[in-house]
Amino acid sequence: MIEAQGLEKTYRLGGREVRALRGVDLRLDRGEFAFVLGPSGSGKSTLLHLLGALDRPSSGKLLLDGRETARMTDAELTDFRRRHVGFIFQSFNLLPNLTALDNVLVPSLPRGISAEARRRAAELLERVGLAERLDHRPNELSGGEQQRVAVARALFKQPMLVLADEPTGELDHDTGREVFGYLRALNAERQTTFVVVTHDTTYQRPEDTVYRIRDGRIVERTSSTPAGAGTGAGREAAAGAEATLVPASASVRLVP
Repeated sequence: MIEAQGLEKTYRLGGREVRALRGVDLRLDRGEFAFVLGPSGSGKSTLLHLLGALDRPSSGKLLLDGRETARMTDAELTDFRRRHVGFIFQSFNLLPNLTALDNVLVPSLPRGISAEARRRAAELLERVGLAERLDHRPNELSGGEQQRVAVARALFKQPMLVLADEPTGELDHDTGREVFGYLRALNAERQTTFVVVTHDTTYQRPEDTVYRIRDGRIVERTSSTPAGAGTGAGREAAAGAEATLVPASASVRLVP
């Protein structure tokens, strides 16, 4: 559902060019749980912004659910992002004057909030353990509770893709593990694709796909699922396979 071919992103800072991404190739299937690891300044967040249709590449090709972003207008990209992509940020990004329930409902504001939407939002908050916190504002919630609200908000529109930028960066270990438990459960139930950018390898599992990025290049891909195994039954059949390492110059393609 996500395919990148030779992605490049260059920014201009003053009179000089900064190459944030240098020929990135990757492909992720529906239902995959992937991590992007790398040091600060390696291009992780830039890649996440491109995958989430928040920005356009300088060159290369990016396909989201079969659609090439270069052929989409700004309005089409905005609509795609609003309908199909959920975001989870390190700093939670909750609106301080809204309750937990209303923060989850924010994606519905452009279309209006129905009784069914409120029911689904409350159900999601209940799923992440916040049934008793629906009417609490962010300053009345702990850091872990705020991040759970952010998780519910990201999943409210039933996206096909969730992008998480350091989702546990502000949380202690036990709370971070709890939040990842909710992400895993929802990934398994809904076959939502997750891409997590982080410095922390604590929450990885052997079946996850891991991309390591350095100086704007993918330098390693590690996965227990060989290319072509896909997800679901194919992934289960491939469990326990040896990790595969792909050189930076190779194109990574996971064919469904």
